[in-house]
Amino acid sequence: QVQLVESGGGLVQPGGSLRLSCAASGISFRAYVMGWYRQAPGKLREFVASITPAGYTNYADSVKGRFTISRDNAKNTVYLQMNSLKPDDTAVYYCKAVSTPTDIWGQGTQVTVSS
Repeated sequence: QVQLVESGGGLVQPGGSLRLSCAASGISFRAYVMGWYRQAPGKLREFVASITPAGYTNYADSVKGRFTISRDNAKNTVYLQMNSLKPDDTAVYYCKAVSTPTDIWGQGTQVTVSS
């Protein structure tokens, strides 16, 4: 069964940190570009970060220098380390796996940044 399962979301104070995980199953993980997206209430889903099978990374300007994406191909897992969190980072965070023409999405995990 093809599946992406996110975990690690929660409530954190401004300036705090969280690490999200996305575990993949049913796919050849090493062949996929993995990405993180987020959707805040009332807003469109937006790109956050991505990592290629070779480890090349790309980030949205809003998270550069604060977020780090990484992958462990042995564990079929991609991570998003989020530091210096701001209230504007509050959203549901989704994991995405891409290997053209296939797109796979996870169910999302809620991140809330609030004091």
